[in-house]
Amino acid sequence: MKKSFLLALLSLLIFPIIAVSQASGQLVSNPQEMEKMTNETGLASNLGKVEIGQIAARGIQVILGFLAIIFLGLTLVSGFKWMTAGGNEEVVKKAQGTIKNAIIGLIIVLAAYTITYFVFDALPFSSDPTGGITTSG
Repeated sequence: MKKSFLLALLSLLIFPIIAVSQASGQLVSNPQEMEKMTNETGLASNLGKVEIGQIAARGIQVILGFLAIIFLGLTLVSGFKWMTAGGNEEVVKKAQGTIKNAIIGLIIVLAAYTITYFVFDALPFSSDPTGGITTSG
């Protein structure tokens, strides 16, 4: 057990060093060439010119979306427990408490999403007035 843990830890330390040493031979010393390569990579991946604010806004949007899904799942599971409690008061009270907490959490997540939307709408990251946050899709 200790040998496999040590081997895994050692591989986590060695593999990045090998990857960096291989990539260092491919570094471009000319800044114009690097800019050209970056633009070609951006066009090939359909990213275009994405600002850091847009990336942050999209990341926050994804995280808040996952949190909303978690709270929705908690509400559904607690509702199922409540429906199948069979008159057991302890299970019903526990399910009701979980539903209340999930609704409060969902309200907090929606408030955070709204605040984030308005903050990124007010900050001038790019020509996109919403900072990359879209309400559809």
